[in-house]
Amino acid sequence: MSGSTTSMMVDEQRLPENNVQQIELLTGTEDSYGGVRVEIKNRMDSDVFGDVLRASISQWRQKGTKGVWIKLPIQHANLVEAAVKEGFWYHHAEPNYLMLVLWIPKTAHTLPANASHRVGIGAFVINSKGEVLVVQENSGRFKGTGVWKLPTGVVNEGEDICTAAIREVEEETGIKTEFVEILAFRQSHKAFFTKSDLFFVCMLQPLSSEIQKQEEELEAAQWMAVEEYAAQPFVKKNPLFDSIANICLAKKDMKYTGLSPFSATSSSGKTNILYFNNQDLKQPLSSGNQA
Repeated sequence: MSGSTTSMMVDEQRLPENNVQQIELLTGTEDSYGGVRVEIKNRMDSDVFGDVLRASISQWRQKGTKGVWIKLPIQHANLVEAAVKEGFWYHHAEPNYLMLVLWIPKTAHTLPANASHRVGIGAFVINSKGEVLVVQENSGRFKGTGVWKLPTGVVNEGEDICTAAIREVEEETGIKTEFVEILAFRQSHKAFFTKSDLFFVCMLQPLSSEIQKQEEELEAAQWMAVEEYAAQPFVKKNPLFDSIANICLAKKDMKYTGLSPFSATSSSGKTNILYFNNQDLKQPLSSGNQA
């Protein structure tokens, strides 16, 4: 959200000491949806903040403002209660701030919800010998099970899927790789903190072979024949794991085509990664660079 910055003053608002004086209202940045975003930067007494906030809401209401977003850095946590008393609710939280929102009109709000999905990757790293890189975890559901699985991880904020796959493999096993394509993805719901989950199975080509496993997360790591990985009892009994293994086997035999990354620029000038089936495309994409 972006737009112009507004700063307003209102006369004869009473402070807690009952002195009639001028209150400087909250400064906000207007967005293109009729809302305003405010970031609290200076320390303030919670009672004073409540008075200022009420006066600011009154002015926003008169101006026809719809949604109000207040970003409270963690050092201003003392102001949360005052904001909630004025009708604000939690939208989302990060390690260093809390975002509160208020819908001023007497209608159902149209404020966008917080992020609904977490994004993860699984890395199918296969070498020229037909061996796949597999790991055993020393925590989580697979701890102590003896199950060999693909390296997995979570995509960071602002990180491309292809970049995350390369990073996670190197962090866990020390193997440097080159991203090839996305083989498949699955969506599940009510996963982490009731959020939905997207998981991308990515194929990578190894650029090194010597494994240096991450001691904190892994019990073991090794190269294993793809057929041996796919034949594990746990994999065969689990429809999802078995399906992923069959896709990997088909890719090894060159009987499957995934989605290759392509760097493209949007109309706003932002760089995006487009994943597509380049084998069945009749005409090559003419702009951008292969990611």
